[in-house]
Amino acid sequence: MKRLGQTIRDLWKDPMGRIGMIGILLVILVAIFAPLAAPFEPDKMVAMPKSAPSADYWFGTDNYGRDIFSRILYGARVSLEVGIIAVGIGAVAGYILGLLAGYFEGWVDRVIMCVMDILFAFPSILLAIFISAVLGRGLVNTMIAIGIVNIPVFARTVRAAVISAKGLEYVSNARSVGVRTGAILVRHISPNVVAPFTVQATLALSSAILTEASMSFLGLGIQPPDPSWGSMLSEARTFMEQAPWMAIFPALFIIVTILLFNILGDSLRDVLDPKLKT
Repeated sequence: MKRLGQTIRDLWKDPMGRIGMIGILLVILVAIFAPLAAPFEPDKMVAMPKSAPSADYWFGTDNYGRDIFSRILYGARVSLEVGIIAVGIGAVAGYILGLLAGYFEGWVDRVIMCVMDILFAFPSILLAIFISAVLGRGLVNTMIAIGIVNIPVFARTVRAAVISAKGLEYVSNARSVGVRTGAILVRHISPNVVAPFTVQATLALSSAILTEASMSFLGLGIQPPDPSWGSMLSEARTFMEQAPWMAIFPALFIIVTILLFNILGDSLRDVLDPKLKT
């Protein structure tokens, strides 16, 4: 907890880190309190279809007369839920595989990294679409698909950190006096993995949100009438000339949210490893 508090203080001292922290906190609060902040139900017709932004409907209405502002607030819940759970799936699996590959090396390393290389050979969005097509549409399958896509990058990150930490003197001393492998991995090697692992998790969140939006845009992610920024963009394609606000506001929220996570990830990298600071 002490180290966490120091990291937060260091992030707050960095102007970009402060922007990232405040921005992400606002997005989280919007997602949590969407039912209280949204003026209308996200799936209810509240006005004439394709009504322009006004004092009553801040972001206008869509082709079904639903309030876009309310749907965007609820869409934030979907994006964060998918991002956090999907990254959690990829992070846990990638951490375990990277730990095993980096520590034991040999055939264990070759087998694990061969599978990771195969997954890496496919563009992430195409791999996510393929997995989602096999599993079927829906929120849970979307999270599983995006989680699988994120496993290789976590496995590689953890493996590199483990190989580096394994050569440290105190790790070699622990092995020489007969400390068990499990204890070495947990007590001596894992702390050296925390910094790059945390940075990668932050950056992976932005990638997961973008992948979810892309899959929903293509009709393979969150299914209507549930609000999703990607599906809102998909519905807006036909009405770009008649009601451009239908596409502008969801796209703006996707861009800003991804930018905030990337800013936070870059600042976190600089704080946890000052040697990488440019």
